[in-house]
Amino acid sequence: MLAWRNWPVRLPSRHARACCACLLDGHARTATELATLAEVGASTASAHLARLRDDGLLSVVAQGKHRYYRLAGSEVAQALEALLVIAGVARQPFVPSTPDRLRHARTCYDHMAGTVAVALHDQLMAQQWLHEDDGNYVLSEAGTAGMAALGIDAPALARQRRRFACPCLDWSERRAHLGGALGAAILQLALRRGWAEREFDSRALRVTEKNRHDLLAAFAHC
Repeated sequence: MLAWRNWPVRLPSRHARACCACLLDGHARTATELATLAEVGASTASAHLARLRDDGLLSVVAQGKHRYYRLAGSEVAQALEALLVIAGVARQPFVPSTPDRLRHARTCYDHMAGTVAVALHDQLMAQQWLHEDDGNYVLSEAGTAGMAALGIDAPALARQRRRFACPCLDWSERRAHLGGALGAAILQLALRRGWAEREFDSRALRVTEKNRHDLLAAFAHC
């Protein structure tokens, strides 16, 4: 439940609203990025973010050496949207600095990342092949059947000594792509089917627009 007590009275109005406004696009950001957007020092931003997190408005995702902040849920976004409209605060658009070829498609350890991977993740969630469960993903019956039709043995993957499926925060898109054993299996399938090709001496993957269409179509809900 949201800790709405004393809020927004406790919020340092302009700077904290600016931090919240730039998270409404669904992308996660670091404290440094939020400090820059809010035009405050790092220590001031950290104090604001800690308070917002303690009040249940923000969540924090640790990815490697970085900590990314995002809104705690859709109900928070809806409430903030209404308040920010009243306050007249403009959203700050997310502008990625990742090179285009890496941003489009690349490997992230043993699974796919980038805009193509995020699009596939969103599609699997939207058609309810995947469901979130305590920080991990589980496949629905339709998802298990769909994976099997593509040659992916989900029950066998679930028996491996690693996480079966989980959200992995994409560092260029700042939204989730699919990680874990299932994500790795999908990358291998994409390579076998020719939907993706590895680039020499690079994490970049070559995925043409036709390949992207074919990949998403293969995993489409039937």
